Amino acid sequence: MDIFYCDGRFLPADKAVIPATDLSVLRGFGVFDFLRTYGGRPFHLADHIKRLERSAYLLGIPLPMSCEAIENLVLETLKRNDHDKSNIRIILTGGLSADGFNPDGKPRLLIMVTPLAVLPEEWNKEGVKIVTIPFSRYMPGAKSISYVHAIGALQKARKVGAIEALYVTSEGYATECTTSNLFACIEGKLVTSSSTILPGITRQVILAMPELAGSTDIRDITLVELLKADEVFLTASNKEVTPVVTIDDTTIGKGTPGEMTRRVMKLFAEYTGQYSRE
Repeated sequence: MDIFYCDGRFLPADKAVIPATDLSVLRGFGVFDFLRTYGGRPFHLADHIKRLERSAYLLGIPLPMSCEAIENLVLETLKRNDHDKSNIRIILTGGLSADGFNPDGKPRLLIMVTPLAVLPEEWNKEGVKIVTIPFSRYMPGAKSISYVHAIGALQKARKVGAIEALYVTSEGYATECTTSNLFACIEGKLVTSSSTILPGITRQVILAMPELAGSTDIRDITLVELLKADEVFLTASNKEVTPVVTIDDTTIGKGTPGEMTRRVMKLFAEYTGQYSRE
């Protein structure tokens, strides 16, 4: 059975519980971050914890310990599990509240290590479909545990054979998906949204690749131009680089993973391969 870190103790997954009076249960108040391993090594762990710290700051939740201490606990939790490839979820709950609303300032830290979920091979070979949902996230820079809208959006997506839902603002801008960042190849440039998004670590790595220097553009993307893009792909810890060939009922480009997308997929695979050997 998986071993989790739960509020000061390492416990079997079925014993890792928190009180029902925690604000994460009562109000959905808390933050989290999610990453995976490559070759047993957590991918950009320090960056993920830094993002967790930022999310907590935005919601007014104090970190119970230093980022370095959290990093060490993640590594220790990983050691206590024996998966070949792992998912790692770090959760900071709102903690207890005397009135069931205002935090008492004592959040709980949870670290969950589980086997990596294997994605269907056809996603990369054939590409995927996503759908658009009108929505603007509240406080997009914070990775909150409140996923009510995202769950509803994904349920709608799956009913029509899509794997993700793309948020579109009232102004007509395509921003990000429920758990993924968005890239589009427009007039030879790799374009990714610049505002009202949660910047992903995979996105960050791709934007920093020297092989892509000069070919990226960080700016807002309208849905109109996105549907006319030559290529579209998603990035996320749980999807890596996933080509998109259909948005709603519109075929993107030639309806197959494009040359630029395949190049980024190859570069990212090389990067993670090297990362796992360091």
